[in-house]
Amino acid sequence: MEAISPFVAIRRDLHKIPELGFQEFKTQQYLLHYIRSLPQERLQVRTWKTGIFVKVNGTSPQKTIGYRADIDGLPIREETGLPYRSEHEGCMHACGHDVHMSIALGVLTHFAHHPIQDDLLFIFQPAEEGPGGAKPMMESDIMQEWRPDMIVALHIAPEYPVGTIATKEGLLFANTSELFIDLKGKGGHAASPHLANDMVVAACTLVVQLQSIVARNVDPLDSAVITIGKIAGGTVQNVIAEHARLEGTIRTLSPAAMEAVKRRIEAIVRGIEVAYECEAAIDYGAMYYQVYNDPALTAEFMRFAEAHPGMNVIRCKEAMTGEDFGYMLAEIPGLMFWLGVDSPHGLHHAKLTPNEEAIDRAIAFLIDYFSWKGNAE
Repeated sequence: MEAISPFVAIRRDLHKIPELGFQEFKTQQYLLHYIRSLPQERLQVRTWKTGIFVKVNGTSPQKTIGYRADIDGLPIREETGLPYRSEHEGCMHACGHDVHMSIALGVLTHFAHHPIQDDLLFIFQPAEEGPGGAKPMMESDIMQEWRPDMIVALHIAPEYPVGTIATKEGLLFANTSELFIDLKGKGGHAASPHLANDMVVAACTLVVQLQSIVARNVDPLDSAVITIGKIAGGTVQNVIAEHARLEGTIRTLSPAAMEAVKRRIEAIVRGIEVAYECEAAIDYGAMYYQVYNDPALTAEFMRFAEAHPGMNVIRCKEAMTGEDFGYMLAEIPGLMFWLGVDSPHGLHHAKLTPNEEAIDRAIAFLIDYFSWKGNAE
């Protein structure tokens, strides 16, 4: 029988029960059951929707250090073939949040038994993948009362070997927004196009025009991406479509570029309404603010990691990925870092298989880091 550590076992338990945003009921109960098994003398536990706050009271606190772990899964059908694969058909921890939770529980377990000088706040956040849990969690009464002075989070990185930490000062992840555009015109018989307003043609024209925004409306020294990932329209081959829907995403490296891209999208869509005599509606869906690492805290963190045995530190580039942890960093100084898990398949892939050796190594590293930060004079 395979010998695994307690927190690898926890990861496998959690991997079986992935749940979508704000539906993490089994996950929340699993986490609460484990947290209640720990010594409670210094713990304060509160729930928020399907999330959890756990405060570890310090011995003589001067500040509060926050640590966030996201808990939701993705609507992806797992194809790993693992014995502990998802039991929830069509849902998978394909972004590694099961790993994030098990690491957080490992760090929490240590400090429940061995409190440090300062307070620690563990935040188990729902709905990171959508519709977004960080922003409303920041606005909660619990966060207002227990607001940390600094905050840290990690995200697994399949492309890096185990033992690797990758991060940088300043911008790490992009500003992101979903994009949904509905076009409604007049349908009709395929043999009489002059009597209808074809929304398939309108949608195709719109896609081409949207691609001009990055090339002609964004500062060349800035960066943006507009991707239309899905188009749906029409009902049958010989009927002109009266409705079409475009679904996509916007990514920018600055809030100003995001605002400029959206203004231009709205102007182009107004032009489509006139040109094709149709009605259009735009929905930006979930929007995530950029992940911006506090320069001083991140530089200090990287120096600590470089001196930690067995850790390889990489100063990485910013990425166009999105993370709603950015809403927390917008108000609280802190940082996010990539944790290497050496998987042949990437994030959001149905065959993502993180190397579980990363779990206990990350726990040991974070225990040392928080002990150092939380006992500083």
